[in-house]
Amino acid sequence: MREVFLSLIISIVFFNCTSNKLTTYSYESETLKVKSLSKHIFMHISYLDTDDFGKVACNGMVYLNGNEAIVFDTPTDNKSSIELMNWIERQGKEIKAVVITHFHVDCLGGLKAFHNKNVKSYATNQTIQLAKENNKEVLPESGFETEMAFKIGKKNIYAKFYGEGHTKDNIVGYIPEENALFGGCLIKSLNASKGYLGDANESEWSNTVSKIKKELPNLEIIIPGHGKNGGEALLDYTIQLFKK
Repeated sequence: MREVFLSLIISIVFFNCTSNKLTTYSYESETLKVKSLSKHIFMHISYLDTDDFGKVACNGMVYLNGNEAIVFDTPTDNKSSIELMNWIERQGKEIKAVVITHFHVDCLGGLKAFHNKNVKSYATNQTIQLAKENNKEVLPESGFETEMAFKIGKKNIYAKFYGEGHTKDNIVGYIPEENALFGGCLIKSLNASKGYLGDANESEWSNTVSKIKKELPNLEIIIPGHGKNGGEALLDYTIQLFKK
């Protein structure tokens, strides 16, 4: 009887560990992770080798609805971008758009792979211009001024510029149906440092994030450009980090 009881306990522990792993990462390799945050929202994580910060994990967002998908920021290179697109296709979804949130390589490093798959790419006109000025080999195809709406599986998704911060062109992605925000590098994870400031506007950073908090008061899911996802506490932390 004791052996049966011990066997049952071991089985429960093993099942729980396996279940937790499966619900945490929908896909995982050495170069890419896809983390489930809700039924429709996923955070993709890829890696960038940098001189100042070493190997850095970089986040993007995938939203799936109906038979369609939208991606905010590519993984850092073409290889991991192909992995992500293959994963999305295995979910039975067609990628309707990839949105680039600013001109740095951690946002558009895998853009060529998306173009090779005939996925339409979007960014603000300012992002396209800055990418061009900084000699990026592949540029987003379609530009908009400060805001653009997308319809994915009959749900409205928004990309919007609220002001300068990490860069002068940083935008965010907003999914009203999910109360979810892809903040990109404009939003910091809890206890993160200020990070790379070479293109930043520190004097406006807090003001920009405060505008987001005021306009979108009920956010439940927030994905930063680097580090762990969270809730509204990420907005508060970022505001305080750059407050003058």
